[in-house]
Amino acid sequence: MSIIVAEGVTKRFSSDSRPAVDAVSFAVDPGEFIVLLGPSGCGKTTLLKMINRIYEPTSGQLLIDGVDSRSLPVTHLRRRIGYAIQQTGLFPHFRVEQNIAVVPRLLGWERPRIEARITELLDLVGLPHDFRRRYPRQLSGGQQQRVGLARALAADPAIMLMDEPFGALDAITRARLQDELLHIQRKVHKTILFVTHDIEEALRLADRMMVMNHGQIVQFDTPLTILTRPCTRFVEQLTSANDVLRRLSLLTVASALGRERPPAAGGSADLPPLHPQDDLRFALTQLLGAGESSLPVIDDGREVGRLTLADLRAMLPSTVAGLEGHVPVSGA
Repeated sequence: MSIIVAEGVTKRFSSDSRPAVDAVSFAVDPGEFIVLLGPSGCGKTTLLKMINRIYEPTSGQLLIDGVDSRSLPVTHLRRRIGYAIQQTGLFPHFRVEQNIAVVPRLLGWERPRIEARITELLDLVGLPHDFRRRYPRQLSGGQQQRVGLARALAADPAIMLMDEPFGALDAITRARLQDELLHIQRKVHKTILFVTHDIEEALRLADRMMVMNHGQIVQFDTPLTILTRPCTRFVEQLTSANDVLRRLSLLTVASALGRERPPAAGGSADLPPLHPQDDLRFALTQLLGAGESSLPVIDDGREVGRLTLADLRAMLPSTVAGLEGHVPVSGA
């Protein structure tokens, strides 16, 4: 059963001539990481807010675990859904531990359970235990976002709603928190709906991307499918679907090798190694930087094959056509 199902959901505001969200239907399965992508004003945040009933739909139905969300007490619903926003929303007069414990306390958890959960979450988001007693103002922006994420996870909700949580951060901190979020997701397997207007962030995080425009879902599919088969000119332009490096970032070295191959004889010791989980954009960078037409692929300390420019061409024919003629070859 899908954990979230929307059936013809519409939201109209009296001040607007067109619906903010216009008859959208979709289903999200348990454990999926869904990124809502689109320009400002396309309905992403409005849709997110209808899921936890900050806004009520004008028409249509939202089902959570098969139950109409409007049949549930709103406070009960929101306590089952983690929510993280760009400004963190931390209470400035609460210490870190108090901010994290807000929902567990509302749910009546006993103190030892709350204390254990705070410690567990600080470890999960990569913050020292002595941060428990700090106030938000004593933390950096990135650290505040980690506390916000911990608070959203505190009651162990099945669903996480995240509205541009990293949007106000510098690029380096943002990339680190994206990595941290992916690391956490591999551990806890939440169902996440994540709003962004940043295509690179969307591609990095999403299992599936929901591309929106004018309150409607234009395309809902995997990042690779959206980049390689955009269904409209709008999707193509929004995602820069013709950017071959962007496409390569979604494919792994393992997918290019296809199957285990015997390593080439000699010539690998001084070359930068690749690993099966590396993306092909990184692999291409390494190939060009090394001035090689192939590089060894190392898995569990042994060479399992070599990735070549021909392999890249086979994965995306338009991506590297003609590159081999421009790459100096030494010891390949």
